[in-house]
Amino acid sequence: MDQTPDYLKGPETRPWVIRAGTKLRKHIDRLSTSSSKIPIEPILSEDHFPWTKKLAQNWEAIAEEAAAIIKHRDAIPPLRELSPDHRNTGRDGKWRSFFLVGYGFDVPENCARAPRTAALVKQVPDLNSAFFSIIDAGGTIPRHRGVSRGLITCHLGIAVPQDFENCWIEVDDQKVSWRNGEWIIFDDCFEHEVANATRDPRIILLVQVKRPMRFFGRMVHDLWLWAIRKSPFVTDARKNFDKWEEAFRIAEANEVTATRSS
Repeated sequence: MDQTPDYLKGPETRPWVIRAGTKLRKHIDRLSTSSSKIPIEPILSEDHFPWTKKLAQNWEAIAEEAAAIIKHRDAIPPLRELSPDHRNTGRDGKWRSFFLVGYGFDVPENCARAPRTAALVKQVPDLNSAFFSIIDAGGTIPRHRGVSRGLITCHLGIAVPQDFENCWIEVDDQKVSWRNGEWIIFDDCFEHEVANATRDPRIILLVQVKRPMRFFGRMVHDLWLWAIRKSPFVTDARKNFDKWEEAFRIAEANEVTATRSS
């Protein structure tokens, strides 16, 4: 029996529905492009997303909850182990993700651990996903592109290394660095890569929302998202939450025990 982890297997081993979806994606992206109500640009302005202001105003409260969670760093899954289809983008194991919402599905246990953040992100219009994204010191994410042009990725800096110039994302040919309390909003269908060449982890709140589109493009893309949610791209990751939830509970219990005995 093949014991190779799913996240290390080649694309030919993934279900046919994912391979078919990959071929169909370019047509959906073309429609999303022609239907978009906002520019097709690598880096986008916050002005297109008024909801970003409230989260930015509360970034310190969000950072406080993230700090409590990062204490259990080893119980936060590397994305490649949580989602087999991210095996290439997180190949060094230094990209960890603490999900609150993933493709429209809440993670109740995690939302309870970060209640203020969860309440804020659930007010975001057209929310697809929200999670704390952690890049360990020295971590990199190689050049890649996202799942759909119909989704926009938004990064709020909440624990950015002091040496922020050496912690950056490059989208297409535009390189930018995170800063605490500030947003980087981008179209992740443009190729992008990440590097944290510092001695500290970088933590952001990643919020992914639907692109503002005209009616027909929006309708087709909503059907596309529905199919993605039903596919192994999402269902495999949801199955892995149970394993990592158990690991996090053990880490929390160990912390309580250590506190009582100290």
